[in-house]
Amino acid sequence: MVNQQVLQGNWNEIRGKLREKWGELTNDDVQSFNGNVDQLIGAIQRKTGESRESIENYLGSVSSEFAGTLEKTRAAVQEYATQTRQVAQQQYEQASEAMRGGYRSAERMVQSRPAESLATAFGVGLVAGLLIGLVSRR
Repeated sequence: MVNQQVLQGNWNEIRGKLREKWGELTNDDVQSFNGNVDQLIGAIQRKTGESRESIENYLGSVSSEFAGTLEKTRAAVQEYATQTRQVAQQQYEQASEAMRGGYRSAERMVQSRPAESLATAFGVGLVAGLLIGLVSRR
């Protein structure tokens, strides 16, 4: 049986294949599909004289071809998404480890030089406060 969703989803390509197979079909003949497979088959039968079974077989093969292409595309997108997730996870873990390393390094610095660390923190806070005060005056 012809897959109506596949036909509708790939209608532009399928329309070209129909006109290629049955050259006597006009744009108007294949334009009137509107999701009704029986109407399409009837139009092709009237115009070409082909049997319903022959037309259904051809439409089925075309639908299967596009369904296979869609499945391959879906699988490729899924593989890409999996790879992207893995790379993002690795980068997150690397960034997380770098942050932990920086924290441990800062903690060791504060423990080994508490007075200098306090003076540095005070100086940074003072400069930040002055900058915020200047910006807020404007």
